[in-house]
Formats: sequence, structure tokens, C-alpha cells
Amino acid sequence: MKITLEEDPTLSEAEVLVRCPPGDPAAGRILSALSAAVPEALAGWRDGQAYPLNAQDLLYAEAVDGRTFLYTAGEVFETPLRLYELEKLLAGRGFLRASKSAVVNFNAVRSLRPDLGGRLRLTMRGGEQIYASRQYAPDIKKKLGI
Repeated sequence: MKITLEEDPTLSEAEVLVRCPPGDPAAGRILSALSAAVPEALAGWRDGQAYPLNAQDLLYAEAVDGRTFLYTAGEVFETPLRLYELEKLLAGRGFLRASKSAVVNFNAVRSLRPDLGGRLRLTMRGGEQIYASRQYAPDIKKKLGI
């Protein structure tokens, strides 16, 4: 891997360009690390391309079969970040752990309803339903002041 730093006094902000062969996993980790350093955006991957995603556009993140997916209102992206890394990165932005396999954007929750076994059913902005396990339900209720 070749790394180059160029300083340009005419620039007002840093610009990062990553060149790689298609589907390079190292490039995905680099972009995710850079996104973590500048948390305004996350890198979401689909069809071998990286897409910048704003945290407020995310409805939830879910881990399935060892892979982590980011869900927006109409699209699904994959990220090389683990769920605990996303939870830590997005904690100050209204994201909460809902279950062992999901982190939700509390600002995107339209409604919640008690469910069997002490769980909560969260209905998201786009109509998707996420279940909060009884382990994490008290944190969500506390956030609401219930």
C-alpha cells in the first residue's frame, strides 16, 4: 500500500482520495476509519462502491451472519464496522442499542409499543419494525422518561 500526504495551502478543508481495485476490503476499512475520525458521515458499501451516509439519515444498523448493514428510508448498505463500533461512534447522536443485533436511531422512531416478554416493538420512520429485547428496553424507556 502506498500512502502519500500533500499539503496544499489553497485548501480550506482536508480532502482524502483512496484509489484501490474494485471491492478491496482494505480500502473499506480505511474509509470506515476515516469516517469514524470525521463522524458527520459513514461509508456504506453497495455493489463494490462506497457511499457517504449522514448519520441522521440512518434508521438503524443490524448485524446478520457476521455482516453489518445500515438501513436508510429506501436503501440498504453494508459496512465493515462491527455493531459495537457503530454504537460507540453514533452514541452521542441519538442512537441506542435495541438488541444484540440492532442499533436504532431514536430520532427515527415513529412509535413504540410493548410486546410479549418485556420486549418493545419500535416502528421506524419508514414503517419498518424493530424489536428491542427486554435487556435493552429499560434504556429506551428511560430515554422517553417512562
